Amino acid sequence: MASSVRTIHPNHTAVPKNFCRLPSGYGVVKVGVSGAAETGHCGLDAFEKAKEVGREIAKQGAIIVTGATTGFPMYAAMGAKDECGFSIGFSPASTEREHVEVYKLPLEYMDVVVYTGFGYAGRDLLLVRSADAMVIGCGRIGTINEFAVSFEDRRPIGILEGSWQTDEELRRIIDAAHRPNDKIYFDSDPKALVERLIERVMKDKEELNLVFKNYDGWSATGKGAEVIL
Repeated sequence: MASSVRTIHPNHTAVPKNFCRLPSGYGVVKVGVSGAAETGHCGLDAFEKAKEVGREIAKQGAIIVTGATTGFPMYAAMGAKDECGFSIGFSPASTEREHVEVYKLPLEYMDVVVYTGFGYAGRDLLLVRSADAMVIGCGRIGTINEFAVSFEDRRPIGILEGSWQTDEELRRIIDAAHRPNDKIYFDSDPKALVERLIERVMKDKEELNLVFKNYDGWSATGKGAEVIL
């Protein structure tokens, strides 16, 4: 009789490795990954490219953020967990049961799942705004929506080139937008793409100086206390 016990890769349950800290104590770099949940049109190398993206995000010490879905994002999360990375998923569902039974989405390869309850479009918005940068892989209309939100919100965007057509479609959209954007990078190498995104995030955070002085102080009244930076 065949065993039903599932074999789990030891790295998938291991404690995450060191995180890449942002300047001024702003937190850890979070890189979102967008791509098709159904990848039949993406080509044979889509899954391996996605895993390479996830591995590089973890190797660079960043947290991977996905739409808690199947296909390209799931394989990216798998790659991150291969390297003992930390993975956050934003679900369109409002509960775990709805996530699994209604949306038919997985729970694997995610350390934290945020149940937004906002459907796919609302989930996309929260996903992008919870990430410091976005990687866009092979995808369809949902991926284009996440790209558009990333573009409007001025997130650094890495567009992964591959055997699919998404990168070419996005080039046409960018050309038609007539809005200069120096935060968009194209590359077929996941390692180079992730490195460039994290470098840009770190640079932007240092220049924007988002951590500001707070004069409330340490005490309950805020009187006679040191300034919180």
